[in-house]
Amino acid sequence: MATTTKLPKLTKALTVKKSPLQRSPLYHDALVEEKAIPALKKGEVLVRIGAAAFNHRDVWIRKGQYPRIGFGSVFGADGAGTSFCRTVVAAHESNDPLLKKRVFLTPSRGWENHPDAPESNFGILGGVSFPNLGTFAEYVVVEREQVIISPEHLNDVEMSAWPLGGVTAWRAAVVNGLVSAGHNVLITGIGGGVALLALQICLAKGASVYVTSGNPDKIQKAVALGAKGGVNYKDKDWPSQIATLLAKDKNGGGELDVVIDSGGGEIMGQTSKILKQGGRVVCYGMTANPKISFTMREVLKNQRLIGSTMGSHQDLIDATNFLAEHRIVPIISHVFEGLHSAEHGFEVMKRGDQFGKIVVRISPDPDGSPNPKAKL
Repeated sequence: MATTTKLPKLTKALTVKKSPLQRSPLYHDALVEEKAIPALKKGEVLVRIGAAAFNHRDVWIRKGQYPRIGFGSVFGADGAGTSFCRTVVAAHESNDPLLKKRVFLTPSRGWENHPDAPESNFGILGGVSFPNLGTFAEYVVVEREQVIISPEHLNDVEMSAWPLGGVTAWRAAVVNGLVSAGHNVLITGIGGGVALLALQICLAKGASVYVTSGNPDKIQKAVALGAKGGVNYKDKDWPSQIATLLAKDKNGGGELDVVIDSGGGEIMGQTSKILKQGGRVVCYGMTANPKISFTMREVLKNQRLIGSTMGSHQDLIDATNFLAEHRIVPIISHVFEGLHSAEHGFEVMKRGDQFGKIVVRISPDPDGSPNPKAKL
């Protein structure tokens, strides 16, 4: 029977620290500290984190541009666990079926299964005051119902690249975009974690996918993964270039069914002519401009603009089942070793050099698995 006396009492963790200096621009510190592990309560499990992944919000927290920053809290919304004795190293109940299973943490709280929006106060793990929990740590105590068993085909590094980006991409592409076999889909800003996962999901659904990026190399990599083609959004005529690609596909119908967008701005006007009547633009971010123009032209074509962010616990379960069924492997851009190397991950994220997720391996996989290769 597992008892708390056999459990570790301390964990190293990457914490948010308010900068003591008057830096300009503002950039808070990220420090590795030792923290006490709280005693397990009924319904909780202790997870040894094998790997944790970065999201853009981690940089925004350090820049002071994210709400409810929790100084002293632990960074990270994405984390998967493993150890020599497997992931969940202890549970309050000795007969808990999660005991000694490989799992990953659900990245948010407050949205269980409502089809439209969170049921209550919504929060994302990592670096904030609610919920006060982060994945950049050796050990994490978490509610039993807030972990999901990892698909067998993924190791911890690959699994850590899935939760937040996976549920966001699933809700944008499948729940709101209604992407299905035979659809023509445009995904903007390819190279980021959500956009790449959306690409993989749409391809697995049987859709034809086109992409945009400001980096030609990222477009080539997306085509190598299965995209039909891509264009540079820095070109003023990029919508016309997409139209040309669509016209070349004799079986594609010549129009887009869905646009999955992370930029905002003029995306409706840019794509309206190549988006079918009744087509959908699903926006999960506004990195280019925090406003989208919607005109009578789109109204007359019955085109729809849909806001989409994150997703429910049930969405994540559905998405993970799809991930396992199609044996999708999230794309990994960089893997850094150990919590003390996390600063390198922040720098890569700030520069935007990544193609896929940036991951910190915190403890090794029990089978000694090497760094994963990016593949579908």
